[in-house]
Amino acid sequence: MLINANNLKTIFLNLKTIFNNAFEAAPSQWQEVAMLVPSSARQNDYAWLSRFPRMRKWMGDKAVKALEASKYTIVNDDWEATVEVDRNDIEDDQLGIYKPQAEMAGFSAKQLPDEIVFELVNLGFSSRCYDGQYFFDKDHPVNGKSVSNRGTAKLSAASVAAARASYGAARTAMRKFRDDEGRPLNITPNVLLVGPALEDEANALMTVDRLEDGKANPYKGTARVVVAPWLNSDSTWFLLDTSKPVKPFVYQERKRPEFVQQTDPQADDVFMRKRYKFGAEARAAGGYGFWQLAYGSDGTA
Repeated sequence: MLINANNLKTIFLNLKTIFNNAFEAAPSQWQEVAMLVPSSARQNDYAWLSRFPRMRKWMGDKAVKALEASKYTIVNDDWEATVEVDRNDIEDDQLGIYKPQAEMAGFSAKQLPDEIVFELVNLGFSSRCYDGQYFFDKDHPVNGKSVSNRGTAKLSAASVAAARASYGAARTAMRKFRDDEGRPLNITPNVLLVGPALEDEANALMTVDRLEDGKANPYKGTARVVVAPWLNSDSTWFLLDTSKPVKPFVYQERKRPEFVQQTDPQADDVFMRKRYKFGAEARAAGGYGFWQLAYGSDGTA
């Protein structure tokens, strides 16, 4: 194929189409557990997580919810996936080898939020959230008291007692969460998040009429099972409330993944190394939302 501006434009337009089709077709799960926060700067401040206004009887002056002095900031990162195209492959009409690479670039770009969000889940036992504690921790400060959203029980459908000690205990703990004024937060756990190793156990807890001990399953239908292959551990499991305007996890997007290309014949890579480039670029980051909307167990007990 003759290399000229029109042919290069056609080639990379086709690659962009392949990229976009793969992007749209790729599966994604992050929106089941996280919220999208658009970003228009290098970083976003989430001090607002420390204070949520709630309706109260108006007597005297209004009770203004001031933000905490401490800040929780999420800084956007740069992301890329780049493929080189040898000029000889264009001249020799060997462009078919780049179709799967364009497809995988689009697939990966679509799943960037999944990788960011579920890595937050993986690191939740050792990464800090807006109150300065680990996201899953035993001593979140609330109105002078320590509140836990972290457990050690192994997820189990072996018996009613085992289910109650694991899933039931997490559900009860979340439903008892209160705000800094002592009012119930009305947490409604609705997602049981697990990795592939716990898929069968989680599905059994949520679907069977009777558990393995033959007794009636009190937890049937109380949550929806989400199985995320990005979760690293075979034992950890998580209970989430995703029914609120604020979600447990944040996907912060500065620039949506987009197809980019370098075809200028005067560019160093093209002139010196006969290499064109195409791929995806994005700017985004992840962070933790309201810890009261999540409970995590490492499954070690």
